[in-house]
Amino acid sequence: MSAYSTIKAHHTIQARDCRQCKRLANFLDDVKTRYPDYHARPVMAFGDDNANLLIIGLAPGMHGANRTGRPFTGDFAGILLYQTLHKFGFANHAESVSSGDNLMLLGCRITNAVKCLPPANKPIPEEIRQCNQYLVSEISEFSHKKGTAIVALGTLAHQAVLRSQELKPKNYPFSHGAIHQLPNGLTLYDSYHCSRYNTQTKRLTTEMFEQVFAKIQNDLALI
Repeated sequence: MSAYSTIKAHHTIQARDCRQCKRLANFLDDVKTRYPDYHARPVMAFGDDNANLLIIGLAPGMHGANRTGRPFTGDFAGILLYQTLHKFGFANHAESVSSGDNLMLLGCRITNAVKCLPPANKPIPEEIRQCNQYLVSEISEFSHKKGTAIVALGTLAHQAVLRSQELKPKNYPFSHGAIHQLPNGLTLYDSYHCSRYNTQTKRLTTEMFEQVFAKIQNDLALI
């Protein structure tokens, strides 16, 4: 096993069993008591181990990833995301309902800036900073590859990516559809989060979301 593989495996094990954020750990204990069948633990990344596209959300949802143990699975936010991934060839089918549904991602991987469900779906800054160590490890897998892309779903995910690379947000402002070339060779694409609120208020439409992935598909094809 390479030195990098050893570090990656170590961080994966740590993240899966992490209880460093006491507020989150205690909240998950309470959720597990109320919903014994829920995953109610840190949610690990899902997808192709050899991906050249990494999608980063904010945190697991109560009755989605926190329930099923897979990012954006079983909740409203995952509907548009997986439909879009399927349309542009990054998934073998368009729905993600459970960890046993035979869904496969193709050249794509999904994770969250914060691995644990936060109360009221709102992690506090200290929790985002604490969990960033795992995002550093995940992103480092991509930094040595040519033509790799990251999609940040929302401002906080965008900021978490920049923190992982020790970059200043003022130099890489978030806006939907923005594209940033990072010093390590990665390309960062910004999108509004595909949340129920954003889609129902039309802040994010299906067309807007698909435009981001159409651009990514085209850019990756040119590499």
